[in-house]
Amino acid sequence: MSSRAFFFRIASVLVILAISVGAHATAAGAQDVSEPSNAAERALVAKYPDEWSKLTPEQRQRVLANYRQWQQMPAGERHLAEQNYQQFRALPPEERQQVLAGLRQWRKLPETRRNQLREAYAHYKLLPPHQRQQIMQRYQRFQNLPPDQRQRVLNNYNKWQRLTPQQRENLRRRWGQEKRRRNQRYPALSKPS
Repeated sequence: MSSRAFFFRIASVLVILAISVGAHATAAGAQDVSEPSNAAERALVAKYPDEWSKLTPEQRQRVLANYRQWQQMPAGERHLAEQNYQQFRALPPEERQQVLAGLRQWRKLPETRRNQLREAYAHYKLLPPHQRQQIMQRYQRFQNLPPDQRQRVLNNYNKWQRLTPQQRENLRRRWGQEKRRRNQRYPALSKPS
């Protein structure tokens, strides 16, 4: 998969997530009403009477909550969401299923973890293009590892996360010393090709 396709997939997931997270927040704070409460909502229902009649009260409530969230979005965000939705629909079925699986995983995450991921993504978007490209290349290398090696990498990462800042610094210092010793022993290996 190209980095452009990966970026598109991430952007699509984030737009869908942004809409769904906002809709869930709206639904949680909304009254338990599954019928339209204003002219715009009534027009939406009138446009799709057969589909509306087949929905359960919970589904109707979810549809109305999503519609209310949509109505509150600025025009630019709506346009971007529409574009992303069209691109999502154009994906092959297996890729759409991957995006939806990612969405289900996202919804299972605790809110604190979602916020951490949103912040990380915001930071990523601010990186210069060459750094983003490096990250994508590392991600692709990770994805291409056999499952057992990927699991080892994840286990090591989790161990790293549990270290204190001082322990991490000690390891970085030790790795730097080892690298300098290797470069002194094997100078031909340390030179760029």
